[in-house]
Amino acid sequence: MDLTLHVWRQNGPKDKGQLETYPAKGISPDMSFLEMLDEVNEELIKTGKQPIVFDHDCREGICGMCSQVINGRAHGGQERTTVCQLHMRSFKDGDEVFIEPWRARAFPIVKDLIVDRSALENIMQAGGYPSCHTGGVPDGNAHPIGKPVADYAMDAAECIGCGACVAGCPNSSAMLFTSAKVAQLAVLPQGKIEAKARVKNMTDTLQAEGFGNCTNHLECEASCPKGISVKFIAKLNREYMKTIGC
Repeated sequence: MDLTLHVWRQNGPKDKGQLETYPAKGISPDMSFLEMLDEVNEELIKTGKQPIVFDHDCREGICGMCSQVINGRAHGGQERTTVCQLHMRSFKDGDEVFIEPWRARAFPIVKDLIVDRSALENIMQAGGYPSCHTGGVPDGNAHPIGKPVADYAMDAAECIGCGACVAGCPNSSAMLFTSAKVAQLAVLPQGKIEAKARVKNMTDTLQAEGFGNCTNHLECEASCPKGISVKFIAKLNREYMKTIGC
């Protein structure tokens, strides 16, 4: 199959970027989207042109690095699918495909399709972990946890921190990401000791990094490749209310 790619090219956060057009010829429908970009880059290198710069690591839908907006949708818009899991059989011969980076003030463009997502790491460093010393690793049954609580925490822990929720939100909000990290620990014994400090520090950092607020568009949940539910945002709000005595 042959495609026409319109790819965002930009040398850095202060440079003016633009869409550039490239042909993608002889693409197998069994290729992943990133494999298709690899093929296009090989052709660009052969002709002495700069290859398209994009992020990737595991290529198994785990690391969350393959962040791209494809035809206006984060990760391509398929349900619970990252870019590396998106296959070319989802497209048709002759299609035009628009490929852009995440668009958010908190995610400055490094180059082309790569953005700096350090803002999410800063939120995590503000308290997304138990910091108190607990000694050696306890036995698995030392703190019995009911299955509903364990399932709830595991659902929140599925977040891979890719930033699709930010890219999909019209406000560039990171509330879904932050709420998943807060909710995961808020229901577990290991996380309850620092619960109030955690939610306060993480939400303060969220605002300081320049993310927008949640106005219930629900596009974050629709864009999330792991299907993180907006119910965690409600949990985040309840935990925050506890810190101010409501």
